[in-house]
Amino acid sequence: MTSTAPHILVIGSANVDFTVKVERLPQVGETVSGGDFLLSYGGKGANQALAALLAGAPVFMIAKLGRDANGELLYRQLTAAGVNAQGLLRDETVPGGVALIMVDAHGHNLIATAPGSNQRLTVADIRALDASAFVGGILLTQLETPLETVEYGLQRALEQGMTTILNPAPGRLLSPDFLALPQIITPNETEASLLSGLAVTDLDTARRAGERLLALGCRTVIITLGAQGSLLVRQGGVQHFPPFPVTPIDTTAAGDAFNGVLAAALLEGRSLDEAIVRANAAGALCVTKRGAQEALPTRQEIEALLARV
Repeated sequence: MTSTAPHILVIGSANVDFTVKVERLPQVGETVSGGDFLLSYGGKGANQALAALLAGAPVFMIAKLGRDANGELLYRQLTAAGVNAQGLLRDETVPGGVALIMVDAHGHNLIATAPGSNQRLTVADIRALDASAFVGGILLTQLETPLETVEYGLQRALEQGMTTILNPAPGRLLSPDFLALPQIITPNETEASLLSGLAVTDLDTARRAGERLLALGCRTVIITLGAQGSLLVRQGGVQHFPPFPVTPIDTTAAGDAFNGVLAAALLEGRSLDEAIVRANAAGALCVTKRGAQEALPTRQEIEALLARV
């Protein structure tokens, strides 16, 4: 099936998540026992694709899944959620991606991933899906697949007149040429610190980091700050979007909820300001539930929170 309507194109990763909830995160060499186990589905690409789908946007995702048991689980999960199977490519030689997650009583987490088939998503794979993928709308991508694949996707989307959003996660250094490709970049505090070379600890340091990123070639920077909301930094000035007051249980996938809903709101034609407010609401709702994709909010939940606040 070929999609020709404007949509959100997500190029990214898909993982099976193995999560243990513990009272506190262990120190190096320490075992913390008595935790609860949860098997769930994640990967930044898949999380963001489903967040956008739940927000009501049409989504076309390109990902590379293994043929092992975890890859089969991911394929069934994504297609059942409404992701077009055409973009879910398979790799016969390596296992699917997995993530090992620990979450403490305050919702803070530690995550380690084994990317597996995610690292086999190639430029040739993206080119082969050109007619279905790059048909207008928005490209949303991250850094859990090979950098050259992400770069090609951003360049191709710009050629086709699409809006390009990069969530630079997990954090890594990027060249000014690369930073100039996305029209919107959405780092968290850690990623903004790494990219800018300035430690982000509050709104003032976030502003300075955002201005440094503009100087390095970024066009529009949205720094997500968790309990401090988010900060929009662009040539026209700086704007703070306060957080929605919630009690966090698990911060896993909150940034993915933010990015997916941001893209969905922009595809609807909403202003960037309005899209950020909706994305903040989505991130806030996400931290009130355990898991990754299980915690992503629906459009109705977002609307209800906005109506209350």
